[in-house]
Amino acid sequence: MTQELDRLCFGSTVKTIGMPDVRTLATPVPPVKEQQAIIEHVKTETTKLDTLTTETQRAIDLLQERRTALISAAVTGQIDVRQNN
Repeated sequence: MTQELDRLCFGSTVKTIGMPDVRTLATPVPPVKEQQAIIEHVKTETTKLDTLTTETQRAIDLLQERRTALISAAVTGQIDVRQNN
């Protein structure tokens, strides 16, 4: 397709292509059934990613809570953080 676009472009500094030429270009598209299958696949994968994102955020929140609780317990002396050497 590059050769076809180069043939249709004009201008020495900035290459331009006119709308009449753009309208003559053939754009391949898959059949409707295949497009629908692609959409369903993308939706399925997006749902999986959304679930993973939610679970990851939950884990991050829990780890932050535990970190805060651990720091608080160490500062208030509820746990002994000194090493026994």
